Amino acid sequence: MSGLQAITDWDGAYSNSAYIPGGDAYPARWAEQAAAFRAELSAAGRAELDLPYGEGERDRYDLFHPDAAARGTVLFIHGGYWMAFDKGRWSHLAAGALARGWALAMPSYTLCPESRIAGITRQVARAVEVIAQTQPGPLRLTGHSAGGHLVSRLACADAPLSAEVQGRVEHVVSISGLHDLRPLLNTRMNGTLNMDEAEAVAESPALLRPRPGTRITCWAGAAERPEFVRQTELLANIWHGLGAATELRLAAGRHHFDVIDDLADPKSDLLATLLGT
Repeated sequence: MSGLQAITDWDGAYSNSAYIPGGDAYPARWAEQAAAFRAELSAAGRAELDLPYGEGERDRYDLFHPDAAARGTVLFIHGGYWMAFDKGRWSHLAAGALARGWALAMPSYTLCPESRIAGITRQVARAVEVIAQTQPGPLRLTGHSAGGHLVSRLACADAPLSAEVQGRVEHVVSISGLHDLRPLLNTRMNGTLNMDEAEAVAESPALLRPRPGTRITCWAGAAERPEFVRQTELLANIWHGLGAATELRLAAGRHHFDVIDDLADPKSDLLATLLGT
């Protein structure tokens, strides 16, 4: 069995754009696609934008509706290392769920350093609670990167969700999620995240117990940075040993920026896994 070399460049281990051809162009492309999608859905009367779930400036979510009564609601939590982006850059990813008859909600949340990760966890939980009050039926939670961390965190036994809402969350899909936050203490970005060891432990799903009855899929691109693959495998492994129904999926040829594209494709394996239909 071959050994693994110790990581010495922690910033490189958790960097994505520098290792993806044309990586710097993705954010502008996402924004353009998302704006066009919102315009199309708004014109069709199928978009409700900037709905409040709290009193904060970023306590807002967008809700997109299928063209018939919804079978349930998907909640997508965006990434950006808890430091960047908002709901408005990902709207187009709702297309797949809508085509399969599901509504999809996308909240924003307060970014670090204005908030801390523990505060973001509570904020996203509040968004889920408010959305669940207005949207009947089953819920599916999915998120990308930092958003993958947040949906996994909400599947923990100590998550700040009501029992009623917990019971409606039938499946969680963490896409390229960060499940053990301790390595990030070694990165320059922690100057913005402001985590200490105690918070990193308390907010790491891989170091916590899953809620009884949890079903979670840990999904990543097979071509992602090794740390994202490891973090994905880690949670699927540990939570399986703690009684959760876990599945590990590594999408062939996908990297950290295009692994989410399949959310927009109603025929994709990712959508079939998320919705179970």
